[in-house]
Amino acid sequence: MATRVLVVAGAASGVGKTTVTLGLLEALRRRGLAVQAFKVGPDFIDPGLHEVVTGRPSFTLDGWMCGREAVLATVAREAAGADVALVEGVMGCFDGADATGDDGSTAQVAKWLGAPVVLVIDAGGQSRSAAATVLGFERFDPALAIAGVIVNRVGGEGHARWLAEAIGARCRAVPLGFLARDEALTVPERHLGLFTAAEGVLDGARRARLADALERGVDLDRLLALAAPLAAPRGEPLTAAPPRARIGVARDRAFQFYYAENLARLRAAGAELVAWSPLADEALPVVDGLYLGGGYPELHAARLAENEPMRAAVAAFVRNGRPVYAECGGLMYLAETLEDQDGAVHPMVGVLPIGVRMRPPRMTLGYREVTFAADTPLGRGGAVVRGQEFHYSTPDAVPAAVPRAWRVRGGGAERAEGYLVDAALMTYLHLHFASCPELPHHWVETCARLARRHASVTP
Repeated sequence: MATRVLVVAGAASGVGKTTVTLGLLEALRRRGLAVQAFKVGPDFIDPGLHEVVTGRPSFTLDGWMCGREAVLATVAREAAGADVALVEGVMGCFDGADATGDDGSTAQVAKWLGAPVVLVIDAGGQSRSAAATVLGFERFDPALAIAGVIVNRVGGEGHARWLAEAIGARCRAVPLGFLARDEALTVPERHLGLFTAAEGVLDGARRARLADALERGVDLDRLLALAAPLAAPRGEPLTAAPPRARIGVARDRAFQFYYAENLARLRAAGAELVAWSPLADEALPVVDGLYLGGGYPELHAARLAENEPMRAAVAAFVRNGRPVYAECGGLMYLAETLEDQDGAVHPMVGVLPIGVRMRPPRMTLGYREVTFAADTPLGRGGAVVRGQEFHYSTPDAVPAAVPRAWRVRGGGAERAEGYLVDAALMTYLHLHFASCPELPHHWVETCARLARRHASVTP
């Protein structure tokens, strides 16, 4: 049977897209269907939750960072063999990189895929007016196929009936059903978003409640009937190449934010990925390079500081000229100190000669484009890569003596960033390797080359 695709979009952030998506994934899994989840936009938490339900990595689809061909190739490649490809949107359906265009939006990805959209709206405090919201979304972009509506936070059966009648009377989209107002269905949040899959927030009981609610309130047969056949595959598959280098990937409660495609592209470039924990392990695995992604090091700063053997091992790895790539939370770990939300200052690895503070919290958020100023362990001079920046921490000024690897554009400004200490590259950005496919190959080759050099001089 051909894979079918459906997009779950929201009228705005906070209307319940993730709640609906997780409930649908679990309900469809109960039916024995193989479901491949995707997430529009630069998000790490929702894909992790998707994976808990489906047992398959959830991949990021971002029109601004990756472009049309990469998005289409990712969906075709990763949905192969699945019965349903379910794409969770980002923010409101039309929200993206700017105020006037589709770039980076859920609508953009849905139109590229030719996928019908199920719109999630919050019905709190309204009944017939909900139809005006749906009608506005239908008319805003006639090229977008808004095929169905799921109404969240409904007060009861009478409220649900009024909503369905109002939408059915004025809109083309099919009223598929509702979720009752129930705070037990909501995944808890913190400063960077929802709690993460690594924290066990999506246990079996919560998944069951979500699926039960969807099965009670939503016509799943009608929803599945709306899904469209997925277009034929495009491009080459990302198959793992024979290993050329071993790269240690930090994975625990403090470090867990990685684009699934970045890891897949590293494997396709010849990387054997080895998980390690800065929180729990006392020694590094035998590896040729380290990859420290984002996460919540500020919540685990005391434990990271207490693990002195690991901090010393990472510092020695850098001193020995071994390659390290650290993004956001990884940069915070490699700094000299990290001040948590309570004002306690904790020693970190000490590679980057700065302190990082969580007080007062200051949000930095947005898309970024990077141009490499010279050859680095991660990429060659002149390479252009896209990514995003999202953090509440504030770093001290990095000394001018620390080399900068690239120029960053975004947020109405341009600056030098990408801090180089020996072969360690540290940044607050999360780069998406699909925007520059040669990057993982260069990184793996760097790890292999420096490993050979290290072996030749080690007695």
